[in-house]
Amino acid sequence: MNYFSSEFKLGILGGGQLGKMLLAETRKFDIQTYVLDPSKEAPSQFGANHFFIGDLMDFDTVYDFGKKVDLLTIEIENVNLDALDKLEADGLKVFPSPKTLRLIQNKGNQKDFYVANNIPTSPHQRFKNIQNLKSKIQLPCVWKAARFGYDGNGVKILKQAADLELLPDVECLIEELVPFKNELAVIVARSASGEVKTYPVVEMEFHPEANQVEYVICPARIDEKVAQKATEIALKVSEAFNHVGLLAVEMFQTHDDEILVNEVAPRPHNSGHYSIEASYTSQFENHLRAILNLPLGNTESKVAGIMVNLVGAEGYSGNVIYENIEKIMAIDGVTPHIYGKRETRPFRKMGHVTIVNEDMNEARRIAEEVKNTIRVISEIK
Repeated sequence: MNYFSSEFKLGILGGGQLGKMLLAETRKFDIQTYVLDPSKEAPSQFGANHFFIGDLMDFDTVYDFGKKVDLLTIEIENVNLDALDKLEADGLKVFPSPKTLRLIQNKGNQKDFYVANNIPTSPHQRFKNIQNLKSKIQLPCVWKAARFGYDGNGVKILKQAADLELLPDVECLIEELVPFKNELAVIVARSASGEVKTYPVVEMEFHPEANQVEYVICPARIDEKVAQKATEIALKVSEAFNHVGLLAVEMFQTHDDEILVNEVAPRPHNSGHYSIEASYTSQFENHLRAILNLPLGNTESKVAGIMVNLVGAEGYSGNVIYENIEKIMAIDGVTPHIYGKRETRPFRKMGHVTIVNEDMNEARRIAEEVKNTIRVISEIK
């Protein structure tokens, strides 16, 4: 079937903000879009041609949804892989494949995969539960839940024994705490026919408490040799996973300029949001091009781009208000993206703002101004 046919049906598992931004790009190709999400309040509910409410981890729900479409993709990794296996066996194109997702969905499996494929990463140990972990832990270290982590949830830096008491009793892994000077990311686009392109290396600045990205800076302010090394490692990771679509590879740059892979996401990613305004082809358009097996678009940047995450302010929960949004919109090169979540809560990801400028230093200054001006609050504190 011609992918530019208005009758072509694209299914997306997950209806969050990534799905919403992906749907905006489907308008260019005039294809039918089907979205499945467990929440009736999902941001993608208004952008899809057909929106379905259902459990992404339920076999029958995912399988029945997949039978409605011509091609299936994801905007979240936590989906029923057995249903995807069956759909793929039935002849449906599923990108990324369930085989790739199996290697990534469990962070323990993901780390083992890096070791098996000689991909540089921090040392780790896997544990079935907390009791198993407590007898063998060496502090300080990084604790990660093996499954269902998101937006900083499911990751904790453990510094003292008391920190263990706050951990949930789930399958997990412990990673050696890596001293690093930068957190970097490279997004790799790979089409079904094997065409591959990379976006420039970006630098991420994190909130110290929430473990969430506050700023994404493109291009990263690093030496060209380090950028080249990060890109080469991201390409090696992409080839090893043999993914189709986008793969965001998050990495640490150590103090001696070694690159260690932290983890990956097989979909559009927070580290690529800047690309909507700053790149010739956004990450969302290139994800569609890749899974539809169309030629990949230009991944270079037109200007320097910085993304500021908009998260719920501490102390506020309830119906959201974006305080001072008109003030940041009065600044040249500033574009807000509001995700459409009605309820805010502390550190919940509610939107982002992109700052573009020909001068990186000026872009970074404006980003700080934006961060200090707009607040995501609620009607009642």
